[in-house]
Amino acid sequence: MGQSDECRPFRLIMKTTAEHDERMAKMIFASVYPHYLTKVERKGRTKEELHQVIEWLTGFDDKKLQELIEKKVTFETFFKKAKLNPNAHLITGVICGYRVEEIENPLTQQVRYLDKLVDELARGKKMEKILRVA
Repeated sequence: MGQSDECRPFRLIMKTTAEHDERMAKMIFASVYPHYLTKVERKGRTKEELHQVIEWLTGFDDKKLQELIEKKVTFETFFKKAKLNPNAHLITGVICGYRVEEIENPLTQQVRYLDKLVDELARGKKMEKILRVA
């Protein structure tokens, strides 16, 4: 499996730093969401599929997701309000040089879970494989 375009420079599996974790926490979800959408649509997937993946991970329906985008919440607030899927721990693998199951900071891990799901959607993985079941 190849890495997505924006992650290609990273070849080694890295550990997150406190500064990295803080940067992730303060990042505004609404500033990243358009990139997620562009990434999946560029690969022939839909906004509805993206929302299905986000809802599976967080429990947010379209209305709640739109509200959080409009409020410009940080990832920290986004995931505090989320009801994380009990099967999220089944998300494994490398995204942007980080092995998601080994990330120690819970918030950074949750953000990378979302990144990994979006990446899998964009790569054409079947929805039933993306939405993990124990």
